[in-house]
Amino acid sequence: MFLTATRMDMKELREKAGLSAEEAAFKLGVAHSTIRNWESGKTEPSLGVTKISELLRLYQCTFEQLEEAVRETRTKIH
Repeated sequence: MFLTATRMDMKELREKAGLSAEEAAFKLGVAHSTIRNWESGKTEPSLGVTKISELLRLYQCTFEQLEEAVRETRTKIH
């Protein structure tokens, strides 16, 4: 079952899934700094289809919820 991501940013989405940044990085095979950069709005997830699917399962969200979280993160930093 997917979580509801009402106006959540990337960090909140990860935390809602019960993951630390370190856990998410390890499970996705990316650097810890990559997760932090996503969450600070410095970069956006630019992963291949397989990795995006893994991210969606890991964060327990839909693509639309992930997309909204990316937008929300950008909004918070600007």
